[in-house]
Amino acid sequence: MVPGKWACAVLLLQLCCAGCGSCGKVLVWPCEMSHWLNLKTLLEELVKRGHEVTVLTPSHSFFVDYSKPSAFHFEVIPVPTDKNVSENAMNEFIEIAVNVMPTLPLWQSGRLLHKFFLQASEDLKFLCANTVYNHSLMKKLQESTYDVLITDPVMPCGELVAEMLGIPFVNTLRFFMGYTIEKHCGQLPAPPSYVPVPMGGLTSRMTFMERVKNLVLSFLFDFWFQQYDFQVWDQFYSEALGRPTTLCEIMGKAEIWLIRTYWDIEFPRPYLPNFEFVGGMHCKPAKPLPPEMEEFVQSSGEDGVVVFSLGSMVKNLTEEKANLIASHCPPQVLWRYKGKEPATLGPNTRLFDWIPQNDLLGHPKTKAFITHGGTNGIYEAIYHGVPMVGVPLFGDQPDNIAHMKAKGAAVEVNMNTMTSADLLGALRAVINDPSYKENAMRLSRIHRDQPMKPLDRAVFWVEFVMRHKGANHLRVAAHDLSWFQYHSLDVIGFLLACVITAMLLVTKCCLFSYHKFIKTGKSIKRD
Repeated sequence: MVPGKWACAVLLLQLCCAGCGSCGKVLVWPCEMSHWLNLKTLLEELVKRGHEVTVLTPSHSFFVDYSKPSAFHFEVIPVPTDKNVSENAMNEFIEIAVNVMPTLPLWQSGRLLHKFFLQASEDLKFLCANTVYNHSLMKKLQESTYDVLITDPVMPCGELVAEMLGIPFVNTLRFFMGYTIEKHCGQLPAPPSYVPVPMGGLTSRMTFMERVKNLVLSFLFDFWFQQYDFQVWDQFYSEALGRPTTLCEIMGKAEIWLIRTYWDIEFPRPYLPNFEFVGGMHCKPAKPLPPEMEEFVQSSGEDGVVVFSLGSMVKNLTEEKANLIASHCPPQVLWRYKGKEPATLGPNTRLFDWIPQNDLLGHPKTKAFITHGGTNGIYEAIYHGVPMVGVPLFGDQPDNIAHMKAKGAAVEVNMNTMTSADLLGALRAVINDPSYKENAMRLSRIHRDQPMKPLDRAVFWVEFVMRHKGANHLRVAAHDLSWFQYHSLDVIGFLLACVITAMLLVTKCCLFSYHKFIKTGKSIKRD
């Protein structure tokens, strides 16, 4: 190579490394499904900025495809579980959540969901054991000297790996059921008087009976309806580390919590310095549609099109529901659907195995979005200012739609009780009533009007933790307090003891003076 080309190569290398200041090594403990799709955006940006990203993934993962060429390095954890078994278990859960649970009484539905989560917790613990007790894998990770680990607390174990490797870690999540992890592990304040409990479908402005419901839900999530068997995990973490500890103690050591929302969705509430909002970091301007799809969209004329998707997890519906939806769809619908073609499907509706959802929502002819209410889809609709018809199914979806309703950008219909007229009426409302479009555009302006783009903010805080070996200065002292110290019960007890002691002393003095006075009076009478 000639000297001039060598100089260019060196200059390019310097420019690449200058972008991230000091390029580092990132280890990732991901979650499946839409969580991975969201996190992948952050990881791809870290790679662009010169960082080396290694993703830990089980051999039976069906969402993290480690077999294809990728910008990431994959460390595959051998787990004696077939990939099809895992996928079938997830599909079974979707079937139960979408078609069975809504038909049951609330308490039975809760018990069924609780049972599933406890089973899932056992499977996750099995995966974790195959990771931390895999000595060759852990030795390899130790020798790789990673600078930071990014983990999703919905799938425990990432924080345990970080603790065993002695590296700082960053949590990324939407929310945990009932704010259990955020409250008890992250020490995040959550007054139930105006902070709605996730999965309750409430807003921050509650009536008295809604506040009663919110408080009851808060107690239920705290003391009964747990996503994990915390005692089992506490014992497992203690055995793995060789000292008494708890899942919450280790999870609470997160340097930064990247919350996948922003004030366009959230209601105002207290947060801590190490909680950062990065909602919508995957959003981006729309790209041109494939020619065939563009032709279909353009054929809609002034009426425009409706985009319909129930996300990446729900691939089909029962035949009855599919026919109900298809029978009264408005003109020009693009429907992501993999099931049997509904018998009532009209020529105005096109079915697709996959759609470029972001590009469709950013198309000027898109009038509305029928959505299950997943966070990723909600943010793409907010980014492009598209009003929504919400058909929530499970998880965070009812809350997301409740928030969008409260902000005037969506109408909700119940998947299990709706008629075709209900769906058509909801669509007509969001398309014909200009307030829905105006509110969607207002949320879009709020989302875009930030000092830093969400993706840039997420990257900044990951790099911040790498540069400073953590972010301990943002960690509240509440982490070092016991529960009775946190609620000042020891101080209240001390003050009560002081007041009671003072009252006893005053009473004793009064009784002594009284008896003295009586004795003195009797002596005077005798004299």
